[in-house]
Amino acid sequence: MAAKPKLAVFKFASCDGCQLSLLDAEDELLALAGAVDISYFPEASSHMAPGPYEVALVEGSITTPHDAERIREVRRQSKFLMTIGACATAGGIQSLRNWGDSQEFLKAVYARPEYIQTLATSTAIADHVPVDFELRGCPINHHQLVEILTSLIAGRRPRTPTHCVCLDCKRRGTVCVTVAQGIPCLGPVTQSGCGALCPAYDRGCYGCYGPVGQSNAASLGDHLVAAGTPPLQLVPLFRSFNGYAPEFKTESDRLAAQSAGGG
Repeated sequence: MAAKPKLAVFKFASCDGCQLSLLDAEDELLALAGAVDISYFPEASSHMAPGPYEVALVEGSITTPHDAERIREVRRQSKFLMTIGACATAGGIQSLRNWGDSQEFLKAVYARPEYIQTLATSTAIADHVPVDFELRGCPINHHQLVEILTSLIAGRRPRTPTHCVCLDCKRRGTVCVTVAQGIPCLGPVTQSGCGALCPAYDRGCYGCYGPVGQSNAASLGDHLVAAGTPPLQLVPLFRSFNGYAPEFKTESDRLAAQSAGGG
């Protein structure tokens, strides 16, 4: 009998929400467990087998020198490395520190900041090692994760949506909150994954699944400003869960400069 492919799940700086999404899969996870050898998953089991691994799931961003070394070792031990969640794919909410002074934050929070070893930035896994696949979301959609893992086991290409959230709103019959109510919404530039949950409850999209391919964030920003939203009010909208994703970062920096210049 052929050996089952070895699966490992690693955590870096994060809230554990994406790993919990996998555990929430329940019945699907049980079926998956029958097809793979879950060799390393500290969130779920004390059994931790050494690599190499056929598939590694990585949650969290790189925020310390030790993390930067550790992710390189994970990459060496993994044939296929997939990042899961906004922290791993874009630096996460903790990347807000990238716009500030990390040393000042340390002094404000810790009584003995000299004991804290940290990097000045929180960055995505792909900024440090090659990544084979990115699964977006804060948290991830566990149905998408199961689909991808099943595809890898079956040797076929994963099927995950690549369209923007606006298409999901159309499918649900949700009236556009920006058009109808003037609520700023990142749906036109955000990748699908949540099923357009927030607009269905009269809230604008927060960009939980990161920028959609070939997004035009500047055009959306200009449209929202022209509709009456001050540029400074839009900055935190872009600087959220995926704020350090290049497309969102570039637009938030542009809006911040526009606001500072009185535009």
